[in-house]
Amino acid sequence: MIILADILSSTILFGVPLLLVALGGMFSERSGIINIALEGIMVIGALLGCLVLSDKILGPVVTAGKMGEQTAMLISVLAAAVSGALFSLLLAFASINLKADQTIGGTALNMLAPAFAIVLTWAVQGQGITTILLPTWRRMGPELFGIAAKDNFIQTLIFKNLYLTTPLAILIFLIAVILLYKTRFGLRLRACGEHPQAADSVGINVYKMRYAGVAISGILAGVGGMAYTLAAGAGFQSTVAGYGFLALAVMIFGNWKPLNILGASLFFAFFKVIGSYAGSIAFMPKFSGISGVDAYLWPMLPYIITMVLLILTSKKSRAPKAEGIPYDKSTR
Repeated sequence: MIILADILSSTILFGVPLLLVALGGMFSERSGIINIALEGIMVIGALLGCLVLSDKILGPVVTAGKMGEQTAMLISVLAAAVSGALFSLLLAFASINLKADQTIGGTALNMLAPAFAIVLTWAVQGQGITTILLPTWRRMGPELFGIAAKDNFIQTLIFKNLYLTTPLAILIFLIAVILLYKTRFGLRLRACGEHPQAADSVGINVYKMRYAGVAISGILAGVGGMAYTLAAGAGFQSTVAGYGFLALAVMIFGNWKPLNILGASLFFAFFKVIGSYAGSIAFMPKFSGISGVDAYLWPMLPYIITMVLLILTSKKSRAPKAEGIPYDKSTR
């Protein structure tokens, strides 16, 4: 039962960054801008968030007792959100003002982000030191809520992998659903992604709405990058291991709808965790007679599942009609 709780807890842990980043991509593409740069935005968000949380900025303040641990976590998440939003505006400017190819622009940002992360990390920590170590107190344990720590199913499920980004992701998901379907802003955003000329004809500023969509995607992808780094290990190494591209697949599989994206995020995260825990699960094949297969086959599982499902469901996917098409006021 404990290993089941461990698997479910890890599924939530790795599902959170997928959910956040895929929701970010949804907002951008619902406005009409293809955001291939989610991977790069995650890297930038994780970079600034981890730098703020490290022993170079907030770490010593928390250690000295001048700031609460989760307050420092919140500040680092806000830093990740702001940096992600600012970086995403490069894509917005190129796509909206310059009417550049959105796929090429996003690819360029994906190439820029890891290089920038390495340069900045070296500048802050010293040449050759590429890992930004995170403090050990970042997790939210049961003691934070006045609960005595116990090794049981419920506490393992809830507290083993509980970081501030998890309750934030739940709140963001609820806000995203309300914002997209229950507000004037959401209606206008969706109109700009479906038929921007019609939206413009009733007084909606298509350019502003698309900037807003891309900025929201930058905020969520930046926080998602920080969430992934917290989930993946003890430090940030200028990469998010392709999670931005996996989030794009989650968004497409979820058909650009928040509830579907939530289910797809947990589905893909589950297979990632199964790949990691395969050696600990009794009924999983071990391939012990074939040297090296276990080390590579099971970690490939979530990506194989992604490709298979996208092949099977691609015909049913319905992207916003105007995504990827630069808006020109003179066309009707």
